Amino acid sequence: MTTRIGILGAGLIGRAWAIVFARAGMPVTLYDVDDDALDTAREAIRQSLTNLQLAGLIEDAEPPLALIRTENDLARAMADTAYIQECGPENVEAKRRIYTDLETVAAKDTVLASSTSGIAASQFTEHLHHPERCLVVHPVNPPYLIPLVEVAPSPLTLKTVVDRTMHLMERVQQAPILVRKEIQGFILNRLQGALLNEALRLFRDGYVSAEDLDKTVKHGLGLRWSFMGPLETIDLNAPGGVVDYGQRYAPLYHDIDHQRGDDEPWAPATLAALDEERREQLPTADLADRQAWRDRRLMALIAHQRSFSIS
Repeated sequence: MTTRIGILGAGLIGRAWAIVFARAGMPVTLYDVDDDALDTAREAIRQSLTNLQLAGLIEDAEPPLALIRTENDLARAMADTAYIQECGPENVEAKRRIYTDLETVAAKDTVLASSTSGIAASQFTEHLHHPERCLVVHPVNPPYLIPLVEVAPSPLTLKTVVDRTMHLMERVQQAPILVRKEIQGFILNRLQGALLNEALRLFRDGYVSAEDLDKTVKHGLGLRWSFMGPLETIDLNAPGGVVDYGQRYAPLYHDIDHQRGDDEPWAPATLAALDEERREQLPTADLADRQAWRDRRLMALIAHQRSFSIS
């Protein structure tokens, strides 16, 4: 049976989700109240699909493009959908209003999923008549290139809804993980935040330049982390595995953790100094070209990874 997908919001994330589902052969309706945003989305999706075809990651851009239609009427957009991916503003009150509207137009068994980067589902769904079919499905941008998806139910979400969503994500070539309990920022952004906070402190306090810090991850940590996670990394970095690693290095990490304190690594002065160094390396006018370069590199990496099995 064909799974019909509704997507609310035609911005970057909504457009990317449309590609994910259509690439897997599912009909998608992309909704936005702004007709100009829908027109822009259509062209951006076409270009992204063309890029995927050129990279050898899809055979033909036209079939998935033909599965995506745009709509500015919410009821028409969400009619007969089995799953809705909400990509609205990162704001609790806005999401509460959106989900109230979605509940009036979606069938009672339609899964309502949010792309929010850090807001727990219970904060914007508990007022609904049917919060049990709501959860967070947080992608990494762009999800058609980076497959990780965080599936984060609320305490009211039914297990059957979680299971359906995990299965759907696997069907559309994503790599879902289950966030077992609600927590702000979920898993990926908490890990990313820990690294960014320390990176900004090291830069701010004069230990390293912005360029050399990026080289540390690019030519060091990132090479291993592109095909295995930090816990497997430490398990393999000591002869006896993770317990052996802990006995060797836990005192070092414990001391470092105490040295961090509770200061503010995101202070305006720190960001201004970082921006000055980054703009010397990459002028603002060149950001878009570098973003396109990033996506091409991701496509090449994915094509390489497909040539061997990564589990």
